[in-house]
Amino acid sequence: MKIGVFVCHCGTNIAQTVDVEEVAKAISLLPKVKLSTDYKYMCSAPGQNLIKKAIQEQGLDRVVVCACSPGLHEKTFRKCLEEAGINPYLVEIANIREHCSWVHRDREKATRKAIEIVRLAVAKVSRDKPLEKTYVPIEKKVLIIGGGISGIQSAIDISFAKFPAVIVEREPSIGGRMAGLIR
Repeated sequence: MKIGVFVCHCGTNIAQTVDVEEVAKAISLLPKVKLSTDYKYMCSAPGQNLIKKAIQEQGLDRVVVCACSPGLHEKTFRKCLEEAGINPYLVEIANIREHCSWVHRDREKATRKAIEIVRLAVAKVSRDKPLEKTYVPIEKKVLIIGGGISGIQSAIDISFAKFPAVIVEREPSIGGRMAGLIR
């Protein structure tokens, strides 16, 4: 197993509070880490090319990107791995921007915390298994459980949308409690 760790400066967004060079250096000492480096903007085209080149030259099979939130760039880095020939689900994002840089003023504490977060991301990616996308066909049909007034109204609304609806009711007739009030 060969893990590559890429620590982003995010301009000064991360580097202002976290010593990114120290993070990369500390993480390089971990046993499964083959490469640990930092770069100004890891999400940029040159940053992604750095990752792709390292994957090919170093034979990396897993990647940890230490940057901002996964919600922002996880798809970017998954695509990057896929283009480099690695399963896109063998990347972990260590969010050192929101969890370290943005919440700490003390550079030393933020750096220590970043190292710990990245260490945990390396441990996690080392246990990740390659995944495959699967597509499951769906039947455009609705099952409504309960034939009370809400179930009946749901079936009517769904039928207006041109979808078939099936009501399942445990009682012998539909209408629920409302049907009992009419009797």
